[in-house]
Amino acid sequence: MTWYPRDDVAVRAGVEPHYVDRLVDLGIVVPAEPGRFSPGDVRRVLMAKSLEDAAIPLDHLSEALRSGSLSLDFLDTSAYERFATLTDETFQQVSARTRIPLELLTGIREAIGSPQPSPDDLLREDELALVPFLELQVSSSFRQSAIEHLLRVYGESTRRIAEAEGGWWNSQVVEPALSAGKSADEVANADFAALSTPLAEQAILGLYHAQQARAWTANLIEAFETLMAKAGIHSRLERPPAICFLDITGYTRLTEEHGDEAAADLAANLARLVQRGSVRHGGKPIKWLGDGVMFFFRDPGPGVRAALEMVGDLAHAGLPPAHVGLHSGPVLFQQGDYFGQTVNLSARIADYARPGEVLVSQAVADASHEDGILFRDIGPVELKGTSTLTHLLRADLV
Repeated sequence: MTWYPRDDVAVRAGVEPHYVDRLVDLGIVVPAEPGRFSPGDVRRVLMAKSLEDAAIPLDHLSEALRSGSLSLDFLDTSAYERFATLTDETFQQVSARTRIPLELLTGIREAIGSPQPSPDDLLREDELALVPFLELQVSSSFRQSAIEHLLRVYGESTRRIAEAEGGWWNSQVVEPALSAGKSADEVANADFAALSTPLAEQAILGLYHAQQARAWTANLIEAFETLMAKAGIHSRLERPPAICFLDITGYTRLTEEHGDEAAADLAANLARLVQRGSVRHGGKPIKWLGDGVMFFFRDPGPGVRAALEMVGDLAHAGLPPAHVGLHSGPVLFQQGDYFGQTVNLSARIADYARPGEVLVSQAVADASHEDGILFRDIGPVELKGTSTLTHLLRADLV
């Protein structure tokens, strides 16, 4: 067990020493010995400060603890070690030590969702854990904009995971315990938290590793395709397949505004319509993304018709409008998924399309011989993430 003197507790919790004394006087923090505090005591100081900032008076908290209405004993368990305390280094000091630009370093706290710190603010332990990764990128001359983008994505993605997990815990643990009239310790359910937390982290890491493998495979395949093209080695497919991305406009905003039930209903309706629409024209859904679907079509022509019909079917069903992109070319199939430049360009075309539009590459238009489909020329456009212009056309039913 690590023990801290009172002044160290104050520094780690970001409070004045007299604040710690006040919590001791109120019985909110009860050290094992005078002036000897545990890591759980530091977390009690942090929790008390958070509760006070949320307009819960400390004397009321003290009264609730004495009566047994509340308990902070759960803060002693290992599950709550992620309540990070402050380190003894400021952002300015860490910047000088690591040569990470101060603006980039303070972006760690912004990525977590907190206000931008001042150079003289102390880093938290969890923030300090990110420093070696940033230091490696800076020393390797990575562009600061690329580092900042990845940091923001990390922050936003983990925020959504943590918020979903918090809602899950509240609905499955806290609310049932409160409804059953259980005690404060039973509501906290520290034993289950100690069991579930490492398993949840293991599950998240497993999913993350699987996603990394897919993303890295896609990068390698794209690099190999580029190298083979430079060597004059091209695909000999006479009729390459088409990859189609269908995205729902405003899907994320809709689900955030209307909750999980609306998201489940939307996903079910979307799945039913696109499954029927794609299979009817010889295609198949490959994977479901956060706001849409990726399809594979052996023949680009029927793929275009399927895309147009699916956009219309979604509109008739009262669902948010879809926007679609298709590109035709060689693809690599591995473990149930398709990879390569064709896949990447199809996704970029879908991103460029406006609500209700089906946009295709010149390769798709050239390979399509379907009656009743008209291609209207848009011309060369610059797509996000591509180094060359891509000629696009808009497909319409006539």
